[in-house]
Order: sequence, then structure tokens, then C-alpha cells
Amino acid sequence: MPVNSFKNYFLSWVPPVKELPRPCYLAIANLLEQDIRSGKLAPGTKLPPQRELADYLDINFTTVTRAYNLCRERQLIYGTAGRGTFVAPLPGRSEEDAPASGMIDLGVVNGFDRVNKQIIEATEAVLKKGYIGKLYNYTASLGHLHQRAAAVNWMKKFNVVSDENHTALFSGSQNAISAALLSLFKLGDTLAVDHFTYANLIGTARLAHIRLLPVAGDAGGMLPDALAEVCRRHPVAGIFLMPNCANPTGITLSLARKKQLAQVIRMNKLVLIEDDTATTVPVGDYMPMYALLPEQTLYICGTLRYLCGGLRVTAAAFPEAFRNDLLNGLFHLNIRTSALDAEIMTELLLSGRAESVLEEKHQLAVRANKIFDRVFPDAPECGNGSFFRILPLPESMSRAQDTESLFESYGIKVLHSSRFSVLSRPGRNFLRLSVSSAGSEKNLRTALAQVRFILGELPDK
Repeated sequence: MPVNSFKNYFLSWVPPVKELPRPCYLAIANLLEQDIRSGKLAPGTKLPPQRELADYLDINFTTVTRAYNLCRERQLIYGTAGRGTFVAPLPGRSEEDAPASGMIDLGVVNGFDRVNKQIIEATEAVLKKGYIGKLYNYTASLGHLHQRAAAVNWMKKFNVVSDENHTALFSGSQNAISAALLSLFKLGDTLAVDHFTYANLIGTARLAHIRLLPVAGDAGGMLPDALAEVCRRHPVAGIFLMPNCANPTGITLSLARKKQLAQVIRMNKLVLIEDDTATTVPVGDYMPMYALLPEQTLYICGTLRYLCGGLRVTAAAFPEAFRNDLLNGLFHLNIRTSALDAEIMTELLLSGRAESVLEEKHQLAVRANKIFDRVFPDAPECGNGSFFRILPLPESMSRAQDTESLFESYGIKVLHSSRFSVLSRPGRNFLRLSVSSAGSEKNLRTALAQVRFILGELPDK
């Protein structure tokens, strides 16, 4: 018989049966899973202490322990030392919503890749073309002429005026960045960057032995005076900028700030790598850095990355001064970009599907940002169509690995700000949370609510 009377004692959960089938630990685990996945037990619910539940069921304490351990292995519950055991955030989702990994991904920004109907249509249209077989050869390392012509016309929408002889196709934006670092700079050169910058740039610069030098900024982006001071003190060879919704901060440079930075870049004869990550076709006047500094800028049309992450193609415009070195780097890295991917991208551009896909994704991003703002109304603002957001963290969460592991134990993948910093002690902690990778709005709401719960449970909050 139970040691204590439970007539007036609340337990948040008890097995909904009068007699447990054997083995009891497995029966308890299965019944707990059933109530969690059905939604009867909401994420974050504190479960009864193991001894109290064992007393109530009149069974051995170790039986309940085995049941709880099994549910932990199933990623249904988690424990916090000194606080108890809680329901994890992921249960109760349909198979359609559930990621294969069992995690909700708020880390990688995949750009709503579930929007793929028109990508498939473009692929089918390409495969029906009579000349597709002629594209499969080692020639045209820059991309075939009609593919580059389509890219040139597309970039005109962004006020980038180039031509087919000064445009090349790369296997994605990261590939273009890698080619630029390896071909336009020398071993040991210094590249000016924002304090928080594109994580893959940091990794590639290390491989290429390019020094990254952070430049101070404010809410409007990199400060021109700070860049000028850095150039005065150091032999800076180039600069990397993401003027539109910079990754990871989400900052967009104003036209006035672009012009001020352009003046400093021009005076110091810096090579500018401009990764333009606009998520839609711009409306009205749009001024990239390339339009201000066409003779010093490698313009990477990052917009194309958001059409489909699996299509590893983007276009880049470059001045004549970069031509030989850059194309040599492209050839030695790739030989050439995938002809099939390039042709699918060309079909998307020429058919008008590209604008349609980007508009659809923009609308999804607007809705996702509204969900984020409802969960975190005090979070830093960002463009309404941003595919990611940032969320400040307390000082205690300065260790990236520990922080990311904590959220993964709750079933949420996140990226810590340290991944984006070139400084060992950046002095500012935040999460970069993708709003475009959860798989569904339901998943996004669930994951963001769980992030809020985790942060709310921190001792110093």
C-alpha cells in the first residue's frame, strides 16, 4: 500500500489505468508517451518526482526511474538538476511536421526550402529541352553564355550593371567567397569585417590564412570613421560587407551609410566583397555598393541562394581588374559550376518563376516574423521579410558549445553568436534563430515557445 495518502495531494500525471501490465516500467513509459504525444501533457509540464509517483503506484522506486530514463532516450522528457523532470518540446506533432532528426532546426537558414513546386516545374522544363545534353562538358567554366546573360538581366533589377564577360556562375555564394579569398588576396592579407559576420567567411578565411580584422559599428552597421581608423593603423587589403540584412545581425545599411563607407573604401583602394542577401526583388531605387564602387567590387548575387538551397548556383559580377585572378580561382576550385543546376536557375529567371518563388517565401517570412514577435515582443527588430532573428542572451551563456547543447537537450537546434565573431571574447551574447527552417509554422511556434521557456528558467533571468 502507498505510504502516503494522495486524496488531497496533486500529482501532475499518473498512469490512466488501475493496474499496470508487466513489465511495469515499459507500461509507464508507453502511457507517459501516449499522454505527451496526445497533448494532454503540454511541453514544459513538471512531472511528479519519481519517489512520489512510485509511492502512489505502490511500486519500486527503480521501476519509475527506468520508465523516466526510457522516456529521456525517446526525447520525450528532460531533467534539470535540483528542479525536477519536465515534458520536452517536441511531442504531439504529426509525422508531416516532425523532422526526421527529431529536432526542430532554428540554426541553419534554409530559406523555406519546402517551397519547391515551381523549382520542380523548372527542372521538368529543363529536362525536356533538346539541347540539354550539349551542356555537359568541361567548356564554359564561367557558365554558358545564355546562362550568364540571364544572370546579367536579373542583376539589373538590383541596379548592378554588368555584362556577360564580367559575370560568372559559381556553385553558391560560399563558393564565390572562397574563390575571392583565394584569388584576390595573398597569404596573410587583412580583410576588414563587422564584429559579427558570416560564419562561413570566418572558416574559409582561416583555411586561406587571411586575417579578419573587426571594425566597430552601431545599429546602422559598420562605422565609416572606424573603418578609416583601421585602415590607417593596419595594412588592410579588402573588406567584406553584407549591406542588406547582414548575417547574423540583420542590419541593413542606409544609402547614406553606404556612400560614407564607399568613400573610405575608394580612398584606401580596398577590394570589396559584397554579398547581397536581399530576399526579394527590390522595389524602387536600390543601391548596392557595387553601383558606387564598380571598379573595386565583387558583387555576389546572394538573392539567388534563397530560390532553392539545393541549387548550388549564384551569379557574381566583377570588374576587369579582377577578371584573370578570379576566373583562375573559379577554375581551380570547381572547373565549372554544375550545368544542370545552372540551367534550372536560368529557367527560373527567364520564366518569371524566380520572382514568384521569392515573393511566396517573402510572405512566409512575414508570417514567421509575426510569430516571432508575438513570442518575443521585446527582441531587436529586423526587416519584416528576414529569414532569421537574433535574441539576446544573459552573460552566463557566453560558451557557445554549452549553450547550443542545452537547447539541443530540449530538441531545438540554435546557433550562438560566438560562431559569428572573429574575437575570442565578443562581449555580446545572442542566439541567431532561423524562422525559415522549422518545417512548418506549428513547429516554429513550438520551438520559439520552448526557447522562451528555457530562457525564463535560467537562474539569472
